[in-house]
Amino acid sequence: MKQGNGTVPRIGVYVCHCGTNIAGNVDVKAVVDFASKLPGVVVAREYKYMCSDPGQSLIKNDIREKNLNRVIVASCSPHLHEHTFRHATLEGGQNPYLFHMVNIREQVSWVTEDKMSATEKAKALVEAAVYRVRYHEALETKEVPVNPDVLIIGGGIAGITAALTLANAGKKVYLVERDYSIGGHMAKFDKTFPTLDCASCILTPKMTAVKDHPNIHLFTYSEILEIDGYVGNFTARILKKPRYVIEDRCIGCYVCVEHCVYKTPKFPSEFDEGLGLRKPVFIPFPQAVPLIAAIDPETCIEFKSHRCKKTCQEACRDLVGRDAIDFTQREEVVEVQVGAIIVATGFKTFDARRIPEYGYGRYPNVYTSLEIERLVNSSGPTGGEIVMRDGRKPRRVGIIHCVGSRDRNFNPWCSRVCCMYSLKLAHLVRERTGAEVYNFYIDIRTPGKGYEEFYEKLMQEGVHFIRGKVAEVTDWTITPEETGKLVIRVEDSLVGVVRRIPVDMVILSVGLEPRDDAEEVRRQLNISCSSEGWFLERHPKLAPVSTFTDGIFIAGACQGPKDIPDTVAQAGAAAAEALALIDRGSVELEPNIAVIDEQKCSGCHVCIALCPYSAIAFNEEKNVAVINEALCKGCGVCVGTCPSKAITQQLFTDEELLAEIEGVLLV
Repeated sequence: MKQGNGTVPRIGVYVCHCGTNIAGNVDVKAVVDFASKLPGVVVAREYKYMCSDPGQSLIKNDIREKNLNRVIVASCSPHLHEHTFRHATLEGGQNPYLFHMVNIREQVSWVTEDKMSATEKAKALVEAAVYRVRYHEALETKEVPVNPDVLIIGGGIAGITAALTLANAGKKVYLVERDYSIGGHMAKFDKTFPTLDCASCILTPKMTAVKDHPNIHLFTYSEILEIDGYVGNFTARILKKPRYVIEDRCIGCYVCVEHCVYKTPKFPSEFDEGLGLRKPVFIPFPQAVPLIAAIDPETCIEFKSHRCKKTCQEACRDLVGRDAIDFTQREEVVEVQVGAIIVATGFKTFDARRIPEYGYGRYPNVYTSLEIERLVNSSGPTGGEIVMRDGRKPRRVGIIHCVGSRDRNFNPWCSRVCCMYSLKLAHLVRERTGAEVYNFYIDIRTPGKGYEEFYEKLMQEGVHFIRGKVAEVTDWTITPEETGKLVIRVEDSLVGVVRRIPVDMVILSVGLEPRDDAEEVRRQLNISCSSEGWFLERHPKLAPVSTFTDGIFIAGACQGPKDIPDTVAQAGAAAAEALALIDRGSVELEPNIAVIDEQKCSGCHVCIALCPYSAIAFNEEKNVAVINEALCKGCGVCVGTCPSKAITQQLFTDEELLAEIEGVLLV
């Protein structure tokens, strides 16, 4: 038997035990004995951990001593260690693409109950690899230069941290935030658990550092329109929406706000979760970055009827001398080129209206946790005073945990932060009002540093903890003490009785969900989402910030629920990965790409329309399709659909695939 290029194959087969992951359900020795008798196999070995240094040394030594020209490793998923074994093959003196990996862990041992059946399946896959690998050809990687600039999408604490890390390393950063100010959800908080540090004291200096850093170009009230290109060379089109205020002229003096024709605020403030009011011209909050006013065209008289006296514009021009207000401002599209992208788009909170039993939106004294964050904040609508909508201070408060989390009717996942921020709010409510506070929980989860100690502190403060899932919040009363109260009906599972707890205020600890536009962002960036809608990392342990699209990284709660320390740590990791990529100066492209035979191409355009990576263009002069090697990901869609059979894919040629099928069928 000869290889595809006519030379005699000298194949080495190596079967990994993977501890007991494989050996516990596959007779590894039997597979090795079987492989040793296959045509072209010169050596067949087993080892407990092939990915270890001794395991890799077996491959290197055998290539040199036995003159191997093909290598097969039967072990775990290629996603995990294909690069490891390709590198070992290269160090042994052979082209790394003359190596092939067989997955007998995920595809055999872990999914086959019977040991005999698993062993036979492993043999079949090994034989298929032996037949296939003789058609492998020596391929060479190509390099493309990397643009040193970085785009960060999202200006919360994750985006801010990543931006400062990269900018301090001397890289130019474009930070794009869809709201009027950076800061994200953290900007709305009063204190952070478990240390009860002032959130603004932590965040505001970082926000200011972003504004003042010479290496950071900040786009606020902006969105990504389109992302084109490939790793190292992305082109982003950014839509800058009009504030109707000229940013370079505005100094955040509030004169325009004070002189608006609306003498008092009338419209719900988005930043205050609708609890406070604002005017049509406003600054979102006192620590906003950039501290620039904006005009809401939905509520401004000038945009609705063109009959406004424009007193805000006059005051800015005549009293301040800035003339910063421009009612004719239009959308602007800016194009930037970058080498890497970090996605830090964050999360949204669960809409408590989806659980009508809890009365949110029906009873005025039922609040979400984020609304309470604004109430306890000194810059909030009540100046930090916890008062209900009727102006009274609550004397009894119920906090309901896991609203929209750990619930198969809504979201099965734990939102991770709810237990701790519920404890924080319980402490703040007692501190500010002296109220009696009840926490209704399924389980208390406090796994972080200092979290358990904070939980114990709350118990010592006299906060009540009732274990049980709340059935409903109602104003229907039975006893006189319930009159004028909201009644929380819950089964106390520790006592085994159903209890009715009358309270003045109910706080719903809403969970975290993927943002509504996560699917749109996923499509723009060509990255993956989990079934729940969170952005998917390349590997949950070994590549937690990388995505399956090279050059694009994720950070923060867009990848899954997490608290501030974990978010900051992941943002730093994403920045480090981006820095490692761009500091190399160039990036290697995998050679398992599609190749077009111009002699066979009929110029039908079918492949161009179907390519999911926009990697195929049309050469009008030659009347043939052309593949951009940097964009091609080797998915094979064009290969399978080309009516002229003009496209082949390296490492997945017809000869290789048919030989692999032949090997499977021979067992």
